[in-house]
Amino acid sequence: MSVDDTGGSGRTVTATRLLDEAERAFLRADFGVVRPLVQRFHSEFGTPDAEDAAVRYTVLRAALAARVGNWPEAVQRCPDTELDLAATGVVHALAVGTLRRLAEEGGRHDDAGTAALAIVLWAHLLDEDDPGDFRALLSGRRGTPVPDELWEKARGQLLGRITDLLHALDVRGGRDALAAWETAWEAERSGPEVIPADVGTDGLIPLGHAAWHLVGHGRHLVLLEAYTARHPAPSTWIADSPDHRGCADALARALAQRGQDRVLGGEWSEALADFSTAARLGHTLDAKDQAAVQRAGKNVGRRRNGRGYSPVTRIHGLELAHALLPEDGSQAAELTAELVRQGRKVFDSDPRQSRNRFARALVVSPRAPDARCGLDDHLRADLHRVLDGAQPQETIRAAAVRDLLRRDPDGAPGREWLTRHYVGQAVAAASRGRTSVARTAARKVIQYSGTRSPHSEELVDDVLVDLLIDASRSSDAESPRAWMEDRVALLSTAAGVAGPARGHIAEERDAAVLDLAEHLEAEASPSDVIGLFLRDLMRIGVSARFDQTVESAYLRRASTREAEGDFGGAQRDRACAERIGAGLSDQGQLFGPSPRRRSDHHSGQEFLF
Repeated sequence: MSVDDTGGSGRTVTATRLLDEAERAFLRADFGVVRPLVQRFHSEFGTPDAEDAAVRYTVLRAALAARVGNWPEAVQRCPDTELDLAATGVVHALAVGTLRRLAEEGGRHDDAGTAALAIVLWAHLLDEDDPGDFRALLSGRRGTPVPDELWEKARGQLLGRITDLLHALDVRGGRDALAAWETAWEAERSGPEVIPADVGTDGLIPLGHAAWHLVGHGRHLVLLEAYTARHPAPSTWIADSPDHRGCADALARALAQRGQDRVLGGEWSEALADFSTAARLGHTLDAKDQAAVQRAGKNVGRRRNGRGYSPVTRIHGLELAHALLPEDGSQAAELTAELVRQGRKVFDSDPRQSRNRFARALVVSPRAPDARCGLDDHLRADLHRVLDGAQPQETIRAAAVRDLLRRDPDGAPGREWLTRHYVGQAVAAASRGRTSVARTAARKVIQYSGTRSPHSEELVDDVLVDLLIDASRSSDAESPRAWMEDRVALLSTAAGVAGPARGHIAEERDAAVLDLAEHLEAEASPSDVIGLFLRDLMRIGVSARFDQTVESAYLRRASTREAEGDFGGAQRDRACAERIGAGLSDQGQLFGPSPRRRSDHHSGQEFLF
């Protein structure tokens, strides 16, 4: 690319020649010449397409902007790659200016963009490979070559001064290691990380890059300190969480490294916590990590001399070790033994914790006999307390007692508890009229009482009847009426199961019905007495007193209905009372024919209505 020189010499001016002249003028500090040359370049060639020309042009523009204090433009223009295409002297002048600006007092120029620019420029100039031939520039200015020893010493001093400056600015700005300019400076020197025009709000490089840099350079403790200050609860560090995803892998590596350090220092619990968090963040334990976990699990909760225990610390630590190494039988065995040991230790003082210890031991080692024995001993103690009346029956599950008897068939407390349990089931089912369920429970009573064979149906019925009669003679009902209702229900079922052979049971049932009727007559409404009568529990003519009670109830309700204007209802109640007084039976048919009665029986109460 070329144009005619307007100076009249006839020479052709190229873009490269203009840039060469501008760079040489800049190095001579002849800035009055540099700017016109740069402006002419732009007016004649526009934005350069070639990469080398573009880099040289933008660096010159950035240097000119920096010289007049226009640092935003300098930051925006300066490229972050291929700086060796520009004149090293121009890059050096711009780099010196950035450090001076950052070093100014008062914090007025504590600007992230300028810091990023300084880091990029000085990382380029002080690169060990010296891509811009910075050493040659210094040699030219000195007029003599720079000896290797002097070069390395000067280079080291300058690196240190830049590091110290950035560190001081980090301290003044309150930046942690993840956002520190010092971290960005170190990362840029190990590989291009910083883009001046694309500085984030949290730091000069992405958090994930900063985290990996710290881990890669042995500063895992610094990383963890900074990250914990930002997120104080490591238990919430989760790999796929938006808050932690960017740093999860680096954090996991740092935690594993700290875990190794802590194992060497005998900090067993802390080491296991680190490995656990690292695993949660996606870290896979290698052979060295696994050996560290095994060592920590062996010693956690113990003193350095190997004696003495902190049970809670040891169990918690062993749980972590077992979770980290689930296939390691030694960890499972250690945890199981410790759980059983502590379960036995608090057997009497803290039964609930003791049970939990034994139960957890069985989850870890399902065939651990000592853990099963511990739970069985707790169940036996509970059975004794229930049988002695010191503990409610409902606190024990029948399935658990049956399992105990399978392991210990001769366990008398278990058999006695199950006998009581099924007695209660038989009585409850009978009181609700569920005779088949009551019979099944009676078979269990025979089975666990161990006195008679459970195979005879006649024997089952006899036992069930005896149970129901015994239950009818005692009550824990909340009111006299409730107890009488239960008694009637139990004796009714007993009479139905016993049959004609034990007629005295039916007589006892009828007496219970009469007691209930008289109680309702005194304490309840006529409708309650009539409702009992219509349940067909006792026939008309069996008890004159019962008939009289029911007849009186109908008459009283008739008077009430008549007073309320319900003359039809009153008439029907008086008709019922009249039929009962006449000795009619079959009260089940008072409201129409019943399929249980013969339809050709016309002398009963089925035709009252």
